[in-house]
Amino acid sequence: VQLQASGGGLVQAGGSLRLSCAVSSRTFSSYPLGWFQQAPGKERRFVAGVGRNQGDTRYADSVKGRFTVSRDNAKNTIYLQMNDLKPEDTGLYYCARSRVQWTISTNGATYDAWGQGTLVTVSS
Repeated sequence: VQLQASGGGLVQAGGSLRLSCAVSSRTFSSYPLGWFQQAPGKERRFVAGVGRNQGDTRYADSVKGRFTVSRDNAKNTIYLQMNDLKPEDTGLYYCARSRVQWTISTNGATYDAWGQGTLVTVSS
């Protein structure tokens, strides 16, 4: 399984970005997928995840109402629409595949395949 994240960049506070993650896997639709953020000097943390069904999503409290995660099983791709960005959203964003099929885990240790990360920088 390979994951390739893209879409990061430099944006002013209040702006928007859309991250994409292309997944090379014949079993793409069988697993939940998640986005994690690693801010400078901090540990990686769960941001958002989408289950096997498009309507099954989960968010960190800090991004609820601002971020939207989605998946397109026909394109083997997941997305993270990030609106109203804040300086604290700055960091490397990783997409990952969960090995826990029945729920959207927030624990990074339950994810077994990771993309390389895409950098999001939000200026104040």
